[in-house]
Amino acid sequence: MNPARSPGSDAPDEPVNAARRPTLALLGAITITGIMANTLPNAGIPDILDDFGRDDAAAGLLVAGASIPGIVVAPLIGLLADRYGRRTVLVPCLVVFGLFGALGGLAPSYETLVLARFGQGIGSAGLINLTNIIIGDHWEGVERSRMFGYNSAILTVSLTVFPFVGGVLTDLGTWRYSFVPYPLALVTAVVVLRRLGPGQPDRDADIRSQLSAAATVVRNPGVWGPVGLAFTAFVFVFGLFLTVLPVHLEAEFGMSASERGLVVAVPAVGATIGALLLGRLRSRLRARTVAAGSFGLFALAYPVVGLAGALPLLLVGAIVYGLGEGLVLPTLTDIVAGSAPERSRGAVLSVQVSAIRAGQTAGPLLAGAAMGVMATGTVFVVAGGLAALVACAAAALRLQPR
Repeated sequence: MNPARSPGSDAPDEPVNAARRPTLALLGAITITGIMANTLPNAGIPDILDDFGRDDAAAGLLVAGASIPGIVVAPLIGLLADRYGRRTVLVPCLVVFGLFGALGGLAPSYETLVLARFGQGIGSAGLINLTNIIIGDHWEGVERSRMFGYNSAILTVSLTVFPFVGGVLTDLGTWRYSFVPYPLALVTAVVVLRRLGPGQPDRDADIRSQLSAAATVVRNPGVWGPVGLAFTAFVFVFGLFLTVLPVHLEAEFGMSASERGLVVAVPAVGATIGALLLGRLRSRLRARTVAAGSFGLFALAYPVVGLAGALPLLLVGAIVYGLGEGLVLPTLTDIVAGSAPERSRGAVLSVQVSAIRAGQTAGPLLAGAAMGVMATGTVFVVAGGLAALVACAAAALRLQPR
């Protein structure tokens, strides 16, 4: 594997598998499908809880239900992708995701809905991870950073725009309408089967050698550091903006589902700017600087959102938060992808995805528990203090991809 270009270097990157590179549209379709699990029903969470007669604390399990399976399934997906090829594993993931998503919209009870989302989580466990693996297979250096930035822009826009779409669908009829788009994953599966190359699977590798190779890479402090930061970032993302914010907007501003979804979509502005500028920033700044600065933006934004008495001020805080989100996630993924050889990249990136899934699970559960003992605005203020501590920790870690 070619070494990543150092900050400030103008040397061109040598292409990797350039002739077989997938299109950004295909990569984006996979990413969009993966992020739909928690974003589409997000704005309708209060409606779901009202429909099933549940209190606010039940929101945590509802959101986490689609993330819990990924903690265990994501590493298996990575191992299977290294051994049997990216496409062979990706297509079944899309099919499972689409089928269980459709079943969720038909759920007759809260418990059934959580179970359907659990099944959906099994399918979504490998989607975004496999997209990152494919990018790592086909691009190198700053060009790879740029592609991660583009894909992250797609991810973060989806993460913030889909709640609005889900809110509009909910207001048009019922929260069940927000589950209607999930079967589109079946269409994506067909496109992947036709358009994505088979790759170069390592069928001779056994599980022990795969795990040993991955463990050697993960033991590097330059890898486990960003893995831990990825966990923390998703605790913030899924705990604060996808779980607490909708409840906060209803309680403090009396917003409808579509209005809540529109506000949750606002961070897309900052996130898109940050993600699209990542390639330029990484050519000048070290990964540690970008990661620490991103958490610093979280620390600044959360108290503004929690304490804002007027909606315009809250929106400013949301945009600042989005800028941090757009920078931190692709930066951490780039570091991990750049540290792994192709034969074990799936397994190594799956370790990060397991951490991300753990964060996606822990964030809503912690947020739900926090909302049970303090006001939603206070939760944001406390999170701001914690984000400041994480920014200091990130500044002290060695986070430069080799």
